[in-house]
Amino acid sequence: MTTAPETHGTGLGAIDRGGARVSVGDKAMINARADVNQLLPLKYRWAWDKYLAGCNNHWMPTEVSMQADIALWKSADGLTDDERLMVKRNLGFFATAESLVANNIVLAVYRQLTNPECRQYLLRQAFEEAVHTHTFQYICESLGLDEGELFNMYREVPSITEKDAWALKYTQNLEDPDFRTGTPEADQAFLRDLVAFYVIFEGMWFYTGFAQILSLGRRNKMVGVAEQYQYILRDESIHLNFGIDVINQIKLENPHLWSEGFQREVRTMLAEACELEVAYGRETMPRGVLGLNADLCERYMHFITDRRAEQIGLEPVFGGTENPFPWMSEMMDLNKEKNFFETRVIEYQSGGGLSWD
Repeated sequence: MTTAPETHGTGLGAIDRGGARVSVGDKAMINARADVNQLLPLKYRWAWDKYLAGCNNHWMPTEVSMQADIALWKSADGLTDDERLMVKRNLGFFATAESLVANNIVLAVYRQLTNPECRQYLLRQAFEEAVHTHTFQYICESLGLDEGELFNMYREVPSITEKDAWALKYTQNLEDPDFRTGTPEADQAFLRDLVAFYVIFEGMWFYTGFAQILSLGRRNKMVGVAEQYQYILRDESIHLNFGIDVINQIKLENPHLWSEGFQREVRTMLAEACELEVAYGRETMPRGVLGLNADLCERYMHFITDRRAEQIGLEPVFGGTENPFPWMSEMMDLNKEKNFFETRVIEYQSGGGLSWD
């Protein structure tokens, strides 16, 4: 007795020899036929456009000179003790955070997202996560930091441990090799994972760190590190907007998943995540540095949390929030960058015309 091929899955199963050609109408975000990666005809142009934007924004960390940062780091009075603590704990979180995101994309999201255009973007994002991990290795090596200290902070600094542990619990079901979407419970588990990693991990938990390093860069400190963080921020802006588009498209195609109860659960997730990020800000800046402190970062996280809620169609968690760091919006708009090989200014293509108000 032979079994019929699955109507949806990873794309690694048997070929449905009698299957009809795939039409645009057959394509869906989840639970669609995925016996092969039939990219054309395109259905979700927004996913393809983000793939192209990612390709146009290609960069490598080794293109950025670290000489000024090395001199400043080695100088006895180049940075205050609080600034050094902030930089090291910042790098410690990011060094392993990018790997967590990459693992989630490759081991969970790619398997369950059955649309080829979205999978094409995920392949590009996975590469960018590898570049980001490379960036922290490059910074660590350039500055001569203690590798053991940096890459084990996720175990040794409580606020980093709590964030990573919170995120990992949202992949416990998805890392099960027998997990499949196709039931309301499983589909909601997948949607929950997307919220946890795209909206919260990449869309909230990176932003205190971005503000910290870019604030130093604005004061002409650690300019090489700050430049690399700007490139990472540009990448992450597309990652975030892709994830939000995926979530909203799944909601559109599966409105039963976005129940009132599930919306309450997601708002609770956002509130919990904000609290964890505020704790991280206080542990990385116990006394604050010039122009930046934990209270300002808390206000910023309230603003970011409400913005993320709005982007996925939820009511604000806090309400009445304002951005205390308007300069961050300017940092996110990289219209011009240096050409590292010809030392001239060239135009870069924008990351899909993103709005960051």
